[in-house]
Amino acid sequence: MKRRKINDILYDNSIDIRDRVFILNIINLVVILTLTTLEILSIKDLRMESLSSVVMILVFIFIGLYSARTKHFEFGSTLTTFILGFIYWPVTFINAGGVSGVGTLWFVFCMFFIGTTLSGKKRVIFFIAQDLEAVFMFLFTFYNPEVLPSFDSLRLYIYSFTTLVLICSAIVIMISFENKLYIEADKIAKQQNEEIEGLNQAQNRFFSSMSHEIRTPINTIIGLNEMILREDISDEVASDAVNIRVAGKLLLNLINDILDMSKFQAGDMRLLVEPYSPGNMLSDLVGMLWIRAKEKNLEFSVNVAPDIPAELMGDEVRIKQILMNILNNAIKYTKEGSISLSVECEAQEDGVYNIIYTVSDTGMGIKKEDIPYLFTAFKRVDESNTKHIEGTGLGLSIVKQFLELMGGKVTVNSVYTKGSTFIIEIPQKATTDKQIGEYDYEKKHKLGKRTNYKQKFEAPKAKLLVVDDNEANILVVTKLLRDTKVQIDTAKSGMEALEKTLENKYDLIFMDHLMPEMDGIECYEKIREQTGGKSRESKIVILTANAGEENRQLYADTGFDGYLVKPISGEELENEVYRHLPREIVNVVGDSDEIAKETVSWMKSDKKKKRIAITTDSIADLPEEVIKKYDIVTIPHKVRTDAGTFKDGIEINTAGVLAYLKNTDKTMLPLSPDVSEHENFFADQLTIANNVIHIAVSKDIENSGYESALEAANSFENVTVVNSEHLSSGQGLMAAYASRLASAGMSIPDIIDRLEVMKKCTHTSFMVDTLDYLARANQVSARRANLVRAFMVRPVVVMKNGVMKIGRVYIGERENSWKKYIDHCLATPHLNTTMIIVTYVGLTKKELEWIRKRIERKVKFDTLYFQEASPAIAVNCGPGTFGLLLFSDPE
Repeated sequence: MKRRKINDILYDNSIDIRDRVFILNIINLVVILTLTTLEILSIKDLRMESLSSVVMILVFIFIGLYSARTKHFEFGSTLTTFILGFIYWPVTFINAGGVSGVGTLWFVFCMFFIGTTLSGKKRVIFFIAQDLEAVFMFLFTFYNPEVLPSFDSLRLYIYSFTTLVLICSAIVIMISFENKLYIEADKIAKQQNEEIEGLNQAQNRFFSSMSHEIRTPINTIIGLNEMILREDISDEVASDAVNIRVAGKLLLNLINDILDMSKFQAGDMRLLVEPYSPGNMLSDLVGMLWIRAKEKNLEFSVNVAPDIPAELMGDEVRIKQILMNILNNAIKYTKEGSISLSVECEAQEDGVYNIIYTVSDTGMGIKKEDIPYLFTAFKRVDESNTKHIEGTGLGLSIVKQFLELMGGKVTVNSVYTKGSTFIIEIPQKATTDKQIGEYDYEKKHKLGKRTNYKQKFEAPKAKLLVVDDNEANILVVTKLLRDTKVQIDTAKSGMEALEKTLENKYDLIFMDHLMPEMDGIECYEKIREQTGGKSRESKIVILTANAGEENRQLYADTGFDGYLVKPISGEELENEVYRHLPREIVNVVGDSDEIAKETVSWMKSDKKKKRIAITTDSIADLPEEVIKKYDIVTIPHKVRTDAGTFKDGIEINTAGVLAYLKNTDKTMLPLSPDVSEHENFFADQLTIANNVIHIAVSKDIENSGYESALEAANSFENVTVVNSEHLSSGQGLMAAYASRLASAGMSIPDIIDRLEVMKKCTHTSFMVDTLDYLARANQVSARRANLVRAFMVRPVVVMKNGVMKIGRVYIGERENSWKKYIDHCLATPHLNTTMIIVTYVGLTKKELEWIRKRIERKVKFDTLYFQEASPAIAVNCGPGTFGLLLFSDPE
């Protein structure tokens, strides 16, 4: 390679530093070998070694040229390391005298070569291999010294010294070169960071300016549109004006998303936490989005729990923005069906409530593989089906980031093509003991229609000054305050405002911020310090398009008496005027309490969603009384016969199974629900609960359904599947236990921990007349069934560590065997006497009564249930089967 070509490679920043170091290592290696070879030729005893050195020089030159031209540096470095360490070094080690020769120096160079050119696992492997090789070579030459040639020559010492100098010099050159490269890379990185920071600042300035510039005309649109709604106009014009108002607010939300994303990227986002009314917030939110849903003929239902505190501490604007983005997405991605918003709360400690917002839709849903990317900025999942849908791709990313700031979370449950459910949880502190109560939105508000303007106060003696360089903004304020009859002066610049405050005393001044020549902050300071000014003590409220907590803090630090953000509504403007005017000059027309704090909540409060739903399989064999008492929902298993497949307990019953099983020529097989059926089941449960804990039959049972349930749960973020390690009522006992824990308010992780303990304390066993049915269902081997039949014993099937086994066998009459089995079960240590379930297949009332009396003679249980086994269990066990399902207390 020519020198210029070498320099081009060594200082080419597009090539990885490690690859450039490899090229320099090759050059150093070739130089060292060339110089040492020339010296070897002068040493008679080492002339044979010169041949191997020449070969190595040619090989390394070829590898270096190949790597440089093809850019296959990783291959070149690996090959060079192998040849140098495992071919050249051992040969040199022996030919040059072992430990007393230059072999040790070349070992050092080999290790240095590995450390500077390789990375990751490959480097570790070569390090270990080189060390092992060194150990072998040292031991081999120690025990076989005859393989080493003997040297007694001054030239040999000179050769060793020269090799030492060359290798050390090469290492120093490499370290210096590598340091130089890293220093240059660091400079480039710092320069790039400065450029990126500059671009971020420019971007933030652009977004901030854009936000301000767009808010100003929106203020005019929304303000003048509100004046149209106050007039005596036709219903058609009113409907159009309402749509304009909604569109304006949606555009404002889009602007907020863009501006907020730039703040998140710059790390400048802060929350404004203050008291707010959730009723007001929800009213405004739903009022904006209802029309959009109506335009698509979607049903929009709102359910608000009445026990939500009437006032909470939080960032109302950001919470509304979160819900706006979620609801807006639900409307966009739903072609037909419905959208629902439910709101509920869970009391926590120190007056804090976990407010839970649930948004469900019947839209296209989300593929499970797309859910991890759902909250990534600018990324739209399933683009093949969503290309026609408008949006920036920022909404959900902003939702996620705001919730992280608030200490909240969002979970997503979705079945592709069938809809999605978003659950947003935000912890907030209540500032009052009052609750929202119940509302009927249909009576409180007519959606899509204008609301009649109600004048709240008059103040004809009040004097106001509006300072703004934009005539449209001045027009909006004067028109919105027209009915209050306040006296309004206007100024289009800071200098004009100072001229008027010098001569006039104003009760209230509305001040814009960004104005030419003199901005609002400078004008504020001059008014406060104005010599002879008559408005030095006037209330001054900033009325600006500069949104954001950082701007609010700036105005608060400056000393402004209030802060309003454009676009401004007439209600907000009137409330702010009323708040600052002296009471003696205000004549209240409406209710004074409504002026300062008005709540137009028009939601309905239907049944509150459960915090946790406990579900299980139909083969849990729970008595109907227990299912109702503990509010447990079951998913049906199935039974496949020659005549078709039937749902367990719904389309086929146990009697039918037993009748069918009498014909041994016919086949019958229990089947568990598949993944799709579990997904639909979980999706249904999540419409009535925020979380689901599913107690599945032992995963080690044939056709258990556990794996299908687990795979289906991957489509949801708040479905937990528990392997009960039991079947039948043992599994049911665990479901009832989990339901009691959930009702007591225990958290999901704590419930799971308790269930792990419960598994070991639950005892599941069945006494069967024969193993033939279990063998037909592939639960036990046919050989074992034949042995049981041959010896005429009555086996007890038990569940141990999730696996079905033969526990004990009884010999003798049926009644005597049953007696021994019952007595053995009831002798369980630390037996809990709260409840026992007897599950049976094909027993008569007389036989069941005998079992009941035997149990009561031995132990008095609070509740004794008899439950006929499900058809799927009957297929496995056959007639004449019964089992005692009970649990013991933890030690």
